[in-house]
Amino acid sequence: MTRVKRIAQVLMPALVSLALVALGLVGLAPVGPVQAATSVPSYAPLDRPGPKLSVPAARLRASLECHGSPASTKRPVLLSPATSVTPRENYAWNYMKAFTAQGRYWCAVTMPHHTFGDIQGAGEYHVHAIRTMFRRTGKRISIVGHSQGGMNPRWALRFWPDTRAMVDDVIGMAPSNHGTESIPSCIPGVTTCTPAVWQQQAGARFIRALNSRAETFRGISYTNITSRTDEVVTPMSSSFLHTGAGRIANVPVQDICPLDVYEHNLVGTIDPTAYALVMDALNHRGPADPARIDRVVCGQLHMPYVDPAELDYVPMLVALPNLASTLLPYVNTAGAPMVKAEPRLRCYVFTGRC
Repeated sequence: MTRVKRIAQVLMPALVSLALVALGLVGLAPVGPVQAATSVPSYAPLDRPGPKLSVPAARLRASLECHGSPASTKRPVLLSPATSVTPRENYAWNYMKAFTAQGRYWCAVTMPHHTFGDIQGAGEYHVHAIRTMFRRTGKRISIVGHSQGGMNPRWALRFWPDTRAMVDDVIGMAPSNHGTESIPSCIPGVTTCTPAVWQQQAGARFIRALNSRAETFRGISYTNITSRTDEVVTPMSSSFLHTGAGRIANVPVQDICPLDVYEHNLVGTIDPTAYALVMDALNHRGPADPARIDRVVCGQLHMPYVDPAELDYVPMLVALPNLASTLLPYVNTAGAPMVKAEPRLRCYVFTGRC
């Protein structure tokens, strides 16, 4: 190994963390108030067929990027990005390289406005992606997502029940399953924020609807990979799932490597312990099992296929303005709409039909 490469390996996590620090600093912002519900809503039954997709078909087709052979014997994977980034910014320098090298068929779904938009819309993109991948491969797929990307596919599973038979795993890296208490101060009716930021507050109407009646579904395995140093999804237990008939593993990386210091951003990009858990879930039936993870990962600086000397994490550096705008009411550099309150829940969410 050359001296340049050794230096790059030491410096790369710090450089990436600096590039992502804008999103990480969300954890230091004061919490904005959440609008209280005036009455307890009656949510749609779990088995009611989902509505027709409202996003134009051409836009849905354009959102899906796929690589490899659908005939691959390995479990196909759908990659779902975090708030403020595209799939390539989130995964081109890590998981896309890994899955390509493994000969695994993978797709990535790009939501509008760098995933800052209404997550109810993101759910429709996931419905289309799940149906398309299942039709092409004839296999149940696994979904791998970071932060919002580990949570928002569950909207598709909750309100479009036909997708459940098409999904084998939902693997979230620091997923915002129950929102967070550490996001920018968005004051209803006073400041403006992006829809996805409103919707990821702990106690948001979106979060309550997402987790209504059941959080998981029979036949699907759920692996939630978290970190005790997460400064974005707080408390850490907000990532956990508990109810429903699915098989669930809620695993802090420190349960495997007690000295793992990687926080929210790095858990979803380079953490070797998180990668080992992702691969364990993909390669075994059921969710990841910490007992199967070789503790050799605790001595690794980053996941396989990440090469610091190649500087291929530059796409994430380019995304820095969008990351920074996550922090700021009134400001968004991704062109997402800025709204004064959480978007209304769509009619299909409730017992009464549209």
